[in-house]
Amino acid sequence: MHFTRIIKKAGVLTFLALTLALGLTACSKSLAGEADSSSQTSTQQSPASDTAGQQTAAVDSTAPSAGQIYLFGEEHAVEKILNKEVEIWNDYYHNQNMRHLFVELPYYTAEYLNLWMKSDSDEILDAIYDDWDGSAAHNPYIRPFYKAIKEKCPETIFHGTDVGHQYLSTGERYLAYLKENGQENSEQYQFTQKVIEQGKYYYDHSDDVYRENMMVENFIQEYDKLNNIDIMGIYGGAHTNPESLDNTGTIPCMANQLKEHYGDVIHSENLILAVKDDTPVRTGKLTVNGKEYEASYFGKQDLTGFKDYLSREFWRLDNAYDDFKGCALTGEQLPYGNYPMRIETGQVFVIDYTKTDGSVTRQYYRSDGNQWNGSPSTQGITVE
Repeated sequence: MHFTRIIKKAGVLTFLALTLALGLTACSKSLAGEADSSSQTSTQQSPASDTAGQQTAAVDSTAPSAGQIYLFGEEHAVEKILNKEVEIWNDYYHNQNMRHLFVELPYYTAEYLNLWMKSDSDEILDAIYDDWDGSAAHNPYIRPFYKAIKEKCPETIFHGTDVGHQYLSTGERYLAYLKENGQENSEQYQFTQKVIEQGKYYYDHSDDVYRENMMVENFIQEYDKLNNIDIMGIYGGAHTNPESLDNTGTIPCMANQLKEHYGDVIHSENLILAVKDDTPVRTGKLTVNGKEYEASYFGKQDLTGFKDYLSREFWRLDNAYDDFKGCALTGEQLPYGNYPMRIETGQVFVIDYTKTDGSVTRQYYRSDGNQWNGSPSTQGITVE
């Protein structure tokens, strides 16, 4: 599982474009800054690959007929979503006899998880979790997720199809494991090397298009080994909409490319919206532009793993749309999936971002019914 980047501005994908908006009058010029995001698992591309830049992964029109592929889009490290995924997989496992679970991890990390599934201890899982330190995967909900799968669905086989995150730790350690077991000439060893090179390329070039294409290439390589059986996949929501572009808005996303490759066997469900609760944590009042508004507070979201940020908090200004509908747009996009509650057209939101240095910046967003890359999205607005 991998945290997706969130906001697009002027054709460049960024995680946060923060506007200092703490004044008392309406609609002013934005003072926006950009900050990079870091992910639960890091990513990059292999120089040896033919797929780079803005090309999509090669599609073989003679691809074999496939079993059914059930993709579920998530917001990473959200407890409700992880619990829902365990519930769905438990149903597929026991009632449809599925055994193969595709995940947004590198190949070698999934292979380590498969070793752990057969182990009597959590030593391997703990080592993987330690490797995730500093990323969004290093959070309190991840280990219980995997342990629940091991307990409820012990014959699960993981397949990792992302590029080589943690290649210097997990990747190199898995290569050493294969060497120790006399498997230097194995397919596993060669594929691990390939994925490590993908990771190196991605981190050297920060090429998200490359990563999306490699996720497709790796998925096809893993899936075609299984000879036409049904599988389930869990990926960030940015990768699982068969009708959408990728985060950069330049190529079809992973599910879109897989649909082109395999046809109508691709099924997708967005769990991000399915688990959202419309009940606020509390209600109160916020003053904006000298006017007091009734406000619903929907809680704090942990941003561990994103550079320079600790958390963000969400408010909805109730019955405020008419007061803000004339405010200029900043160009920032925040898709609905980022919010802890359901979004409707004609609403206004206040989000406070807390940085690691303790400073807090406030941003305002408006839901005008627009879409970004095929997904409904709120737009940043300029407010003094």
